[in-house]
Amino acid sequence: MKHLLSLESLSADALRSILDRVTVFKRDRRTHARPLTGQTWALIFSKSSTRTRVSFEVGLREMGADVLFLNASDIQLGRGEPIRDTARVLGRMLHGAVIRTYAQEDVEQFAAYSGIPTVNALTDEEHPCQILTDIFTFEEARGESIAGKVVTFVGDGACNVPTSWIWAAARLDFELRIAAPKTYQPSTELLRRAGGRVFCTEDIQSAASGADLLYTDVWVSMGKEAEGAARLKDLDGYQINDSLIALAAPNALVMHCLPAYRGKEITEAVLERHAATIFTEAENRLHTQKAVVDWMVE
Repeated sequence: MKHLLSLESLSADALRSILDRVTVFKRDRRTHARPLTGQTWALIFSKSSTRTRVSFEVGLREMGADVLFLNASDIQLGRGEPIRDTARVLGRMLHGAVIRTYAQEDVEQFAAYSGIPTVNALTDEEHPCQILTDIFTFEEARGESIAGKVVTFVGDGACNVPTSWIWAAARLDFELRIAAPKTYQPSTELLRRAGGRVFCTEDIQSAASGADLLYTDVWVSMGKEAEGAARLKDLDGYQINDSLIALAAPNALVMHCLPAYRGKEITEAVLERHAATIFTEAENRLHTQKAVVDWMVE
């Protein structure tokens, strides 16, 4: 049985198999097969969501499934039931689960005890579906592989999004540069474990030089609100703006996984000028999620 729990757990061949399917699901949205007909899948979300919830719910329905949306207050998880017990129950009733929560261990335990295909729709440790979407969007826009290209992540380099970028770089042979203050850079242990061409620096200008893709995320992620004031101060200046784009490669793409806070991690002008790419990236969550599920249940 296949799960998508992290990019760390996937091989390069598995990543490519998923990415190849995205093109088909996007092209044939109205006519593709419905392999989940007769099945019921659950979305189990402890964290709020717009793009992740809508893309998975619509995608699963378009693949033929009935969908249940459950937040922590709807089920006994919100009252302290161990994840392994919830998994044992739901695994006897459902055909698959998509989980968006805090602890990576919760997703892994659910997969181990439920016996049904399980998708990590975001944890504090990784955001694998987002980075699969981003890579597809880059390759779709450029018409070529991301292999050999330079991706620059700007901002909090120690959160779930850059972590998944790190594993993608190691698997798909592109260079990843992370521009962040020292205390917001990924751990040396993670970098050692992942390998690949990943470089961390506090020098945002050098990180952007010649980059094929400039990428950012919010400075204050969910669960970090208490650190908000400190984060805004620490990350001030780690912003995608016109002067940074001028250092990148000609026709470099700009992406943001959204929601965006204009004037902080990205300027209003840059976001609007690159809106076609950024909102295509958001749309592609739908097609990528369907490709992930198709790969899991084939």
